[in-house]
Amino acid sequence: MTAYAELRAQLATLTTEAFRPELAEIDRLPTLEIARLMNAEDATVPAAVAGELETIAAAIDGIAERMARGGRLIYAGAGTAGRMGVLDASECPPTFNTDPSEVIGLIAGGPSAMVKAVEGAEDSRELAAEDLTELALTAEDTVIGISASGRTPYAIGAVEFARERGALTVGLSCNAGSALAAAADHGIEVVVGPELLTGSTRLKAGTAQKLVLNLISTLTMIRLGKTYGNLMVDMRSSNEKLRARARRIVSLATGAPDAEIEAALTASDGEVKQAILVILGGVDGPTAAELLTASQGHLRAALTQTPPQAPARTPR
Repeated sequence: MTAYAELRAQLATLTTEAFRPELAEIDRLPTLEIARLMNAEDATVPAAVAGELETIAAAIDGIAERMARGGRLIYAGAGTAGRMGVLDASECPPTFNTDPSEVIGLIAGGPSAMVKAVEGAEDSRELAAEDLTELALTAEDTVIGISASGRTPYAIGAVEFARERGALTVGLSCNAGSALAAAADHGIEVVVGPELLTGSTRLKAGTAQKLVLNLISTLTMIRLGKTYGNLMVDMRSSNEKLRARARRIVSLATGAPDAEIEAALTASDGEVKQAILVILGGVDGPTAAELLTASQGHLRAALTQTPPQAPARTPR
């Protein structure tokens, strides 16, 4: 059997590659009807993700523990899966004020593969090892291999390389019984079924991957104290919209009048979390910074350390 014949036979066993004869005439349908069909397909994805929540939650707890000790979260994938990882990683600095080195997205073939496919890159386990070696991977890091099929050599290679070095590993795929899940400490398999277009895993599989990565990055950041309740108190105010949002968050957290909010933000060099502590804890900016450092950035813990004569306001 030739290499192509072997791979073709392998793909034929994957749910994500299955052909759906009932949709063979889809190109003859009115646009609105196709849109309804595709929308109905997409609506099934959250339920598939829900079936993996226990595994996802266990992975998140492990990731948060390591990141609290200084570990990094690293996504590794090829094609759509790689782009999903890069996208999620790139959203963390403005949303949670993380350093770009804390959550990293690796895509097979490098950054240029975000906009143009790099031939052969996804087929190389060695390339994944090289990319992780360049990052100086440590046992405190977490590597999440992402692959809709669960067979992509680059994603599997990344997980295997990381696991050999003691890092926490997660395999995220959209087929049951995948090699990727088997290679990882936590195997997440969100089985979304055959795609509307045969083998186009940027559809339901891509949506499922994004939903899972949203869960992982958001809940990890909650565990790391990047939020106060459901408020993004560690956001980076890098433009006018975000500076306005920062003031709204301080207002929602404290109920303070605008003048007090502006004074607290000035005393805190614009840091939202610190400004909330200034208002709720009745402390000055430098003291708020010290309390947050001592509390590993957890605002609720820092509030319990404020002087008894404060606070002037009641925490949420």
